[in-house]
Amino acid sequence: MARSPQEEYLSPEIVNRGVEGSGPYAGSPSFSVRVHRGLPNFLSSVNLKYVKLGYGYLINHGFYFAWLPILLLVFGTQVGKLTWDVFHLEYYNLVNTLVFIGFLSLFLYVCLDLTPRATYLVDFACYLPPNDLKITRDEYLELAKKSGQFNEKALEFQQRVLKTSGIGDETYLPRVVFRPGYTKDLTVGREEAASSMFGAVDEPIATTGIRPKDIRILIVNCRVLNTTPSLSAMVINRYKLRHTIQSYNLGGMGCAAGITAVDLADDLLKAYPGSYALIVSTEVVSFTWYGGNELDMLLPNCFFRMGAAAVLLSNNRLERWRSKYQLNHVVRTHKGMDDLSYKSIQLKEDAGGKQGLSVSKDVVEVGGHALKANITTLGPLVLPVSEQLHFFKSLVWKKSSSSKPYIPDYKLAFEHVCILATSRKALDEMQKNLDLTDEYMEASRKTLERFGNTSSSSIWYELAYLEAKSKIKKGDRVWQLALGSGFKCNSAVWKAIRTVKHHNRNPWKEN
Repeated sequence: MARSPQEEYLSPEIVNRGVEGSGPYAGSPSFSVRVHRGLPNFLSSVNLKYVKLGYGYLINHGFYFAWLPILLLVFGTQVGKLTWDVFHLEYYNLVNTLVFIGFLSLFLYVCLDLTPRATYLVDFACYLPPNDLKITRDEYLELAKKSGQFNEKALEFQQRVLKTSGIGDETYLPRVVFRPGYTKDLTVGREEAASSMFGAVDEPIATTGIRPKDIRILIVNCRVLNTTPSLSAMVINRYKLRHTIQSYNLGGMGCAAGITAVDLADDLLKAYPGSYALIVSTEVVSFTWYGGNELDMLLPNCFFRMGAAAVLLSNNRLERWRSKYQLNHVVRTHKGMDDLSYKSIQLKEDAGGKQGLSVSKDVVEVGGHALKANITTLGPLVLPVSEQLHFFKSLVWKKSSSSKPYIPDYKLAFEHVCILATSRKALDEMQKNLDLTDEYMEASRKTLERFGNTSSSSIWYELAYLEAKSKIKKGDRVWQLALGSGFKCNSAVWKAIRTVKHHNRNPWKEN
C-alpha cells in the first residue's frame, strides 16, 4: 500500500565519501547516499557560522558590560601601588574629574532618557470561539463527505490524517467551509477575521485599562487573507485608535509570523520609547480551506483551526510593576535562499483552479535544518557557561572528524517551552531531537489536542495553558519556538517578572 504524503518524509544523508582506488573510475570522488524517514538528526553536527552568529549577538548586546571587569581590574592594580601622599598629590584632581564625569553621565542618562529600555509583555489574551463552532473528528468527516467537495481517496486520506494528528474533538471550525460548492468569500473571511481578532483584543484592553488612543503601534499578521482596507485598518476602525498610529499588516509569513511581529514591535518601541504596542496574530480558516483532491493540499484542512491572540507590549518603565514578562531575546532564521525550503509550503492552485496551501513531503527535513540553525544561534545567548565550555571543548578536542560534538542541554536554559502545535508527529520528532521531557512538551500537546493548529497564535495558547495550570513562577524563562513557510524558524525568550496567577479570562478556564 502506498504511503501517504503525510507519512512519507524522505531525507538524503551522505554517509561515505572518498576516492575510487581502482577500476575505470580510479581517482574519482565517490559517495553513498542513505535515505531515511522522519526529521533529520540535525543535532548530530553543528555549523560554526551559526555559533559565530550567536556569539556576535552576545557581544553586541553585552559589549559595554564586558569592559567593566577589565576596567575594575586595572583600577584595582593601580590603587594597590599608591600611598596616601602620592594619591593626594598626583591623583586628587583626576579623581575629582572622574567623579564629576560620572555624575554628569548619570544626570544626562536620567534627564535625557538615554538608559536602555526593556520590552515588557503587559498582558495577552487568546480568542475562545463560541461552543456552536466546536467540531469533532467524526463530524468533520461526515460534513466533508456531505459537502461533495472530495472524492473517496481524498476522504480516506483525511480520515487517516485526523486519526494520527493529535487533534481532539473540541477544536473550532466555521461550518460554512463544508457548504456544497463553497468558494472563498471576502464577506465570510472578514466576518471570521473580525470575530477572532476583536474577541482577542477586547480582553487585554479590558483587563489593563489601557485606552485605545494610548496605543502607538499596531501589528496584525495573517497568512492568507489580506483585504482592502487591511486587517490592521479593521482594528483601527473598531477601536478608534489614534490617527498617528504606526500600523503594520504582515501577510504570507505563516505560522512563525507571531514572533516576527514581536521582533518588529520590539524595534519600533525603541524608536518610540514609553509607548504601547498591540500585536494581533490570527489565521482565517475559511480562506485556507481547500475543496479539491490533491493530497498535499489537504493537510492544512485537517490541522488548521480557528484562533487568534492579542499581545500588549510596552517599554514604559512604569509598566514593569504589573507586566507579566520581559523580552530577553528574539532570534530569527530564514532559509528562503534555499529552493527546497522556499518551495516547502506554498499557496497555489491545483489542476482544477482550486486554491490551497501545498505542503511538500520535504517540509520536516527543511524544518529540521532551520531549527538546527536557529538553536545554534540562540545557544550562546541562553545556555549556562558550563554548557558552553563543554560545547567548545568538544569542538576543539574532539577525538575524530566523525565523532559527534557535545550537544548542550537546552533544558538548563529554560523552565518552559512552547513549541508551535503543528502535528503529533512533528512534536514527537522535536521532543526526541531536543531531548525534552514530557513535562516540557505538555503545553504544546494539550494545545494541539484542544485547539488544533491555530497558526501564529498557537504559541500564545500554549503560554495561556502554562498560566492556567499555575506553572509560571517569578524568574522562570519561557522559550517560544515557531516554524513557518519561507522557510522560517523563530525563537522568543521571555523571563517572568512575577508569579502569574490564573484568571477567568484564560481560554483554558473550562479545562
